Amino acid sequence: MRTIHTTMIEFAGATRVQGVSARLRGYLARPDDPDAAVPGVVMVHEAWGLDDVLTRQADHLAGLGYAVLAPDMYSSGGPARCLVPTFRALRTGRGRAFADLEACRLWLTEQPWCTGKVGIIGFCMGGGFALLTAPRGFDVSAPFYGMLPRDPRDLQGSCPIVASYGGRDSGLVGAAAKLERALTELGVPHDVMEYPAAGHSFMNDAANAPVPLRPLMKVANIGPEPGSAAHAWGRVEAFFAEHLA
Repeated sequence: MRTIHTTMIEFAGATRVQGVSARLRGYLARPDDPDAAVPGVVMVHEAWGLDDVLTRQADHLAGLGYAVLAPDMYSSGGPARCLVPTFRALRTGRGRAFADLEACRLWLTEQPWCTGKVGIIGFCMGGGFALLTAPRGFDVSAPFYGMLPRDPRDLQGSCPIVASYGGRDSGLVGAAAKLERALTELGVPHDVMEYPAAGHSFMNDAANAPVPLRPLMKVANIGPEPGSAAHAWGRVEAFFAEHLA
């Protein structure tokens, strides 16, 4: 693992991206080597927002040699104002959230320490965005338990996709098999796997739901599953090494 540099940043996104948040914030983690250009990765958080669990995931990927930008998808007003519009964007495939992700992608390509190749990875809500943006300029996509698009044809022309789902995730029953079929029919390079022992949010290294909801999350099989997470990280690392690095 490489030594990394981490910081919170705020940038204007990319002013040429219509509809982008005026003050887009994010967490940046990248190898601490100013003379080496590395691929970029946009990392999209769960519905709970940008938290310590997500920044540790960003640090892990940065330690493998990637510049990881994790935007705060609620930069324009916090969860209270942004949660509903962000999920509306996820359902419709358009809106500020997509403009913000495109701004992040472009910002990474413009940095001297980025090779110009950029992937996207997301968890839960972020996994849905990682899937829907796979045909929108990214070089590789890694959705974790992401909601599938209503029409699989929306994934036509996608970059290579490595996707992971939990077999005990009651909200996404059959999603892995459906995605596998769709990507095969569309001719998209892919690696899709369902983990029988895992539920939703199995990649998290700690519970991150609000404390009052945690007993309910446990009953619903939502939370960490370290064995499945370790295997999934291995697949992502190999897939990124092939298609991004």
